[in-house]
Amino acid sequence: MNIRSVLFGTAAALVGFSGAHAADAIVAAEPEPMEYVRVCDAFGTGFFYIPGTETCLKIGGYVRFQVDWDSANDAGADDNWNARTRALLNFDARTDTEFGALRSYIALRTWAEGDYNGGSFEIDEAYITLGGFKVGYMYNYWDNDLSGETDDIGSNRVNAIGYEYDGGSFTAGLFAEELTRSYSDRDNSPYGGNDNIGLDGQISGTFGPVTAYLLGAYDFAADDGAIRGIVSADVGPGAFSVAGIWSSGVNAYYDLSEWTVAAQYAAKFGKFTITPAFQYWGTIDVNASGDFAGDRDMWRAGVTLDYAITDGLAFKTTVNYTKADDDGTPADDDVWSGFVRLQRTF
Repeated sequence: MNIRSVLFGTAAALVGFSGAHAADAIVAAEPEPMEYVRVCDAFGTGFFYIPGTETCLKIGGYVRFQVDWDSANDAGADDNWNARTRALLNFDARTDTEFGALRSYIALRTWAEGDYNGGSFEIDEAYITLGGFKVGYMYNYWDNDLSGETDDIGSNRVNAIGYEYDGGSFTAGLFAEELTRSYSDRDNSPYGGNDNIGLDGQISGTFGPVTAYLLGAYDFAADDGAIRGIVSADVGPGAFSVAGIWSSGVNAYYDLSEWTVAAQYAAKFGKFTITPAFQYWGTIDVNASGDFAGDRDMWRAGVTLDYAITDGLAFKTTVNYTKADDDGTPADDDVWSGFVRLQRTF
C-alpha cells in the first residue's frame, strides 16, 4: 500500500462520514396530533364528547319488524293481518351549565307498511330541557302506560312547555299543551280556533317496592278532562300494576269510556317475561254533545310474552280478546287480536 492509496481512502471515508451526518440532519415534519373521541361518563353510558366541544352526544335507536293480526269482521270482511317495519334514530346531546344540564333530544322515525318505497321520515320527538324546564314536541305524561300490550290508558304526542321538579323518589310537573284532536278522534275532525290548549299535571312517588302516579288533565277546547291513577308494586318474581281513569267527556286526553280499570302482573323468569292482563271500560258510547251516555260496556283480556334473545335483540308477542256489548251494527262485538315483533335496539 503506498501513500497515494492511504490518502484516497481517508478522503473517501471523510466524504461518506460527512454525507451521512448531512442526511441525518434532515428532520421530517411531525404529523398533527389526532383528536380521538373521548368517552363522556357524566350522563351515563353511551355518551361521547363531540370533538372540540364540551357537549356529550349519544346516538341510539331501533329497527322493528312486526306482524299484526285480528279477527275483526266488519260487514263481511275477512280476517286481517299486516306486516310492517319501523326504524327510529335518536340523538341525545347534553352539556353541563351554570343552570344545570342543558339537553336537546331528537328522534326521527319512519316505517314501511305495504309500500315497496317505504315511508317518509317524521319527527317522533324533538325537545329542549334546561334544569327542570322542558319545551318542544314530546310524548306527555299520558304515554306512561302499563308494560303489557293489553291495556289502552292514554297517549299523547304534542307541542308543550312546562316544568318538572325531580326530587329523586318524588316528582311533580305541570305542562301547557297544544291539542289537535280528541283522543280517539271519534268525529274525525281536528280542533280549530285558538282555544285548543290543555293543562297536564302529574305527581309521582316511590315508597319502597311501590310506585304511584296521579295524573290530571283538562282540555279547554272540549271543556272536559280526565284523571288517571297508576300503582305498581314488586310482588314475587314480578310486578303487579293497576290503573284507573275517569273522563268527564270526549277530550284529547281520554275518551274511550267514562271510566276504566286495568290490571296486570308482569312475571320475570330469566330472559322471559309473561304478562297476563285485563281491562274493563264502563259506558263507552257518547251522545251528540260529547257526553258519555247509555249502558254499553267493554272488556279485554290478554297475555304478552317478552323474550330477551341477546343484548339488543328482543322478541315480543301478544294475544288479546276484546268483548263489547252488542250495538246492533254489523261490526264484530268480540275480536281476537295480537302481534308478533322482533326488535333490534342499539
